[in-house]
Amino acid sequence: MKPLTTGYIRKIICGKLVHGTDNLLIQHGAYRLKQVRQPNTILFLQRKIIKWERLKPYFPLAIVTDRELTINEQSENLTVIKVDDLQESYWKFINNYRSSFNIPVIAVTGTSGKTTTKEMIRHLLSVNWKVAYTNSTNNSRTAHLTYLLAIDEATDVAVFETAVGAPGDISKAAAYLKPTIGIITNIGEHHLNYCKSLEGYIAAKGEMRDALQPDGVLIINIDDQNTRKLDLTDFSGTIITIGIHSNCDYRASDIDYSTEGMYMTVEHRQKKYRILVPGIGEHQVYNGLAAIAAVHHLGMSLADIAVHFRTFKPLNKQLQKVIGVNGSTVIDDTWSITTTSLRAALKVLERIGENQKKIAVIGTITDLGSWGYTIHEMAGDIIAESNIHVLLTIGKHAKIMADTVSNKGAPIEVHSFNNHILAFELLKKITTEDSVVLIKGDMFSEAIKKLATLLRKTEKD
Repeated sequence: MKPLTTGYIRKIICGKLVHGTDNLLIQHGAYRLKQVRQPNTILFLQRKIIKWERLKPYFPLAIVTDRELTINEQSENLTVIKVDDLQESYWKFINNYRSSFNIPVIAVTGTSGKTTTKEMIRHLLSVNWKVAYTNSTNNSRTAHLTYLLAIDEATDVAVFETAVGAPGDISKAAAYLKPTIGIITNIGEHHLNYCKSLEGYIAAKGEMRDALQPDGVLIINIDDQNTRKLDLTDFSGTIITIGIHSNCDYRASDIDYSTEGMYMTVEHRQKKYRILVPGIGEHQVYNGLAAIAAVHHLGMSLADIAVHFRTFKPLNKQLQKVIGVNGSTVIDDTWSITTTSLRAALKVLERIGENQKKIAVIGTITDLGSWGYTIHEMAGDIIAESNIHVLLTIGKHAKIMADTVSNKGAPIEVHSFNNHILAFELLKKITTEDSVVLIKGDMFSEAIKKLATLLRKTEKD
């Protein structure tokens, strides 16, 4: 955070100093008690403090409140600012802080590929610029203030991942971050427990259109059928399209798998560039194209992008290829699961496992609410259409996928388990050096995580 005095902040939020000093230097911000973790924090307090002992380790501290606050001990290390409306004052502070920086801010959303695309952009821009960015996949609503205040006078550009758990999430993030470039990687079926329907989920992702400034830039995957359903007729900014199978601004062709990743020819304005994107799968090409479009728009040449992309390291447990049990090849994709990422992972399994025994181990898809049965049935349809030999599902709801595959009469050997132990015993019997095993699930599934660990060959093996 750019350091600000309490006097400066008090004037911005139209507050009255009732205790302490205007000269306290503020270096952190919080709107919840548990977010106060360092001294020199300004806390926009939504309730009356009962136990000062909780905050004393973080003095000197400033508190903004719209209530009468009883201070049990006079302390020169505590500053209290009284305002008429706490929420109004909070947003005055947010808007003033964001408006003090005239830098590009990139917001990335999508059902799958958000984190990878964000990390690709960060990697490329970090060559020459100081970048503020989302930490790992921590894109919760409570993190927006932290990420906004991560921007300081040394920051050249920011790239943030913005998730959608419910309608309004992107709009709320935009209120903090005010992005100048927005990216929608794709739109699948996810978080329907809050968005109620696929149409509602598409509309929630479409909030990115309104989140951008009138002269903002929106980067979209034109091959994605749900993204094409977005109404962009009244968007006054610039739309940049990426794709493989459609005419677009940045198009990938001649895609080849290699031991290093994915080689592709990127076509832009009738010029072609051969670029290596580390990682595997067609979806990784789309992630790469979105990142390329963003950083190229900011001035990085495609020739430089090609050079620096080679040093990007794919994320752990995202289609990570390792040696597995009995010398098999294991594709560990246990970071998250949606129908969109499942389809992409199965394509990778088919490609890597060509002319080999292909085994898919699939866990439960979460955050579906009343849509659980329908989405797992859709996932079963996707698996039934794939060219795999054996399917193992782990978990009660994942069995819906197995039943769907069996009912469709697909030529796939199907097994269902409620825990990882029996699944591993079977895999030890059926895997060989000529087997490729995809394990796909959610980072919060203990059974999937434990099975993935067991499947990886260790030195002791």
